[in-house]
Amino acid sequence: MRRTLLSLCLLSIVSTSALAQPAWTPASSGTSAELRGLSVVSTSVAWASGARGTVLRTTDGAQWQAMSVAGAEKLDFRDIHAIDANTALVMGAGPGDASRIMRTDDGGKTWRQVALNSYKEGFWDSMAFWDAGNGIVFGDPVDGKFQVYVTADGGATWREVQATGLESLKDEGAFAASGTALTVHGARDVWIATGGASSARVLRSADRGLTWRAASLPIPAAAPGKGIFSVGFLDAQHGMAVGGDYKQPLLDSVNGARTIDGGASWQPVSVQPTGYMSVVMAVPGAPRALVAGGLAGSGYSVDGGQNWKVLDRTPVNTIGFASPAIGWAVGPKGLLMKYSGPSLGAAVKQARRY
Repeated sequence: MRRTLLSLCLLSIVSTSALAQPAWTPASSGTSAELRGLSVVSTSVAWASGARGTVLRTTDGAQWQAMSVAGAEKLDFRDIHAIDANTALVMGAGPGDASRIMRTDDGGKTWRQVALNSYKEGFWDSMAFWDAGNGIVFGDPVDGKFQVYVTADGGATWREVQATGLESLKDEGAFAASGTALTVHGARDVWIATGGASSARVLRSADRGLTWRAASLPIPAAAPGKGIFSVGFLDAQHGMAVGGDYKQPLLDSVNGARTIDGGASWQPVSVQPTGYMSVVMAVPGAPRALVAGGLAGSGYSVDGGQNWKVLDRTPVNTIGFASPAIGWAVGPKGLLMKYSGPSLGAAVKQARRY
C-alpha cells in the first residue's frame, strides 16, 4: 500500500510538473500572410500586422479578426503600435515611400496616412512609444546617417530629428524583422540595434533621440543577414540584445548579449534555443523575466537574461506579453500562438529564493 501511495504521489508530481511547463497554444489568425508586428495593450486587447497590408485585432484575448487595409495591399506592415482597442498605428517597411505610417481610430474600419518616407534610399525599420503622445521611428542610413523621426501628438504628425551620433558604419543597417530593433524605456531612453557591418552595434540615447552613443556587441555581423535584430530592456540599466544570421537560423554561434549599465557595455549570452533570434522583450509584471524568439524557436529567462531555457521550437517572428501569464507570438504563414502555462512572474519569485 505504501508503495502504491508513493507511486501515485510521484506520478502526480510528474504530471503536475509536466502541465506546469510553459507552452504556446496555436490559435487561428484568419490569414496566411507573414506576420511580423505585434502590439499587446492588455490581457484582452492586442494587434498584429504583416505582409499584404494585413492587420489583426483581438478585443477578448481569444478571437482574432483579420483585415486588409484598403489601398495597402502591396505594403509590408513590419511594426504596429496600439493605444487601445480602437486606436493603432501601423508602419510599412520598404524602400522609399513603401515606408509609411498609417493610423486608425475606429478599430481598423478606416485608416489615414500620417507619415511617409520622402527619401528614395530610405527604409524604415521599427517604431516605439514612450507614452500615449511621444513616439519614435527609425530607419536605415541615408547619406551615412540613420534616420530618426519623432511625434508628440500620438502619431498624428511626425518630424525628422537632426540628431548627432547616428553616423553609420560601412554596410551597416537594421532589420525590420520583428518591430523590435528599436526599444524605449521610461520617459526619454531609447536604443536601436544594427547589423551587417564589421561589428554589430547598439546605439543609445537618453534625450529622445537627439544625441546618440554607440557600443559594439559580441554578436557576429559582417554579412547582410547577420547582426543584432532586437533589443529589450527591463529597466534603464538592464537589457538584452539578440540576433544571429537569418539565413542560417540554426547556426550555433553567439546569439545574445546582456548589459547592466544601460548599453554602454555588453557581455555575450547563449540564448536558448541556439540559433537566430529576431525578438527579445521584457515581460510586464515580472521584473527579471525576458522572452526571446526567432526562426530557431523561443526561450525565456527569469534572472534578467543570465540563463535561458527553451520554450518551444516553433519558428516565430515576434512576441508580446500582457502579463507574466498571458502573451502571444506571430510568425510565418499567418502563425499565431497564445502563451499558456505558469506565470513567469511566479518563476521569478521562485528563482529569487535561491
